[in-house]
Formats: sequence, structure tokens, C-alpha cells
Amino acid sequence: MKFGVIVFPGSNCDRDMINALQHDLQQEVITLWHKDKDLGMFSKEDCIVLPGGFSYGDYLRCGAVARFSPIMEQVVKFANDGGKVLGVCNGFQILCESGLLPGALLLNDHQKFVCKNVYIKSEGSMNLVGRHIGEHALKIPVAHGEGRYYADAATMEKINENNQVVFRYCDENGEIHINSNPNGAINNIAGICNEGRNVYGMMPHPERACSEVLQNIDGKAILEAFTRMN
Repeated sequence: MKFGVIVFPGSNCDRDMINALQHDLQQEVITLWHKDKDLGMFSKEDCIVLPGGFSYGDYLRCGAVARFSPIMEQVVKFANDGGKVLGVCNGFQILCESGLLPGALLLNDHQKFVCKNVYIKSEGSMNLVGRHIGEHALKIPVAHGEGRYYADAATMEKINENNQVVFRYCDENGEIHINSNPNGAINNIAGICNEGRNVYGMMPHPERACSEVLQNIDGKAILEAFTRMN
């Protein structure tokens, strides 16, 4: 399979993602520029990745400008046709802005940028990520100022009914508690998927936890899940 990693003006995690996929997971990676308009080289078994960073300087809302990049029209079509898509941090924000994922990412409740290791736990095995990583807590870095996931009551009811929560923030023992929530996200949500379970968004950065040199490879299992068939 192939991974396509999109580079937006202002992206600063695209190289981290490419390195993790190429060197740590030994996957084929194609770099995509935000003005590209052709994803014809990718099949449903492949995966398009929207990395973290500050696309277009994060003017307006985070991801609000990138949502109108030429390539996003093709990403939406690719996803609607069943292709796998992963958005990390700013990529998650772009997926919400584009309507591929429900809800929004708001300013952290403490209104400060947060950059540290946190723990997240899979919500279950109803999606390809959960089936691959199991139920143990994973230590994954976060780095964001607008990472507080929010959705209104009706949307949250639908998300819960469809088992669309992929990750929740937890402590190192896997206990989900408000004290382990780094940004005030509703219900400790760290990542979700769409109803079709082919589009995924998460605020923590798995690509920053794939190297033995960093003494943390917890993120490797998350990215490996996307090499598996649905």
C-alpha cells in the first residue's frame, strides 16, 4: 500500500510523519502538495494523511483556510469513495472543517498551548485502529493550542450510538479521568472516526512516538493499523 502525506503552507509535522512511515514502518510514501488535484495513483487500500502544523498560519479558525486547498476536494472524494484518511492535530481540525468528521476543535480550556506526553486509550474494537492496538494505555505527545474537541448534544448522541470515538485521554493506568484531559475535550475525546470508519482524526501525534531513539514506540501501532485492510 501507499501513504500520501499532504504538505500545506505552514505544516511543520509533515517530515515527522514521512520519516515515521518510511523509516519506522517501511512504507511507501508519496508527498502531496496542497495545490495538487490528482489522487488517481491511490486506491481504497491506500491512506491519505493530513499532518499537524499550522496550515496557512492558522488564520481564522485552525484548518478553516486549508479546508479550501485544491487538494481537499480530492481528499473528500477519496474518503467518500471509501479510501482511508488520517488527520493528526491540525489535520484533525481540517477534517472537521471539511465536514469529513463531525464536531470542532476549540481553544484549550486553559487557553494555553500544551506540549507534553499524554496517555490515550482505545475506546474499543469497532474500528481498524482499536482492533489493532488493544485496550492498553499509549503514551503519545500532544502539541496544540486548539485541541478541545466539542460537539453539540445531538451530534454527541449520534457519535456514541455509532461507536465513533476512537481514543479518550486517560492516565498511565488507563483510567479515564478529567485530570488526564490536557485540553478540556468533551468526554475526554482524543480521536474519532466517521460513520464509515475510513476517516480518522486525532489530536495526539503518533508519528512522534515511533522511534527507539526517543524511547517511545507507542505511536507505531496506531500508524501500523492503517496498513491493515478494513
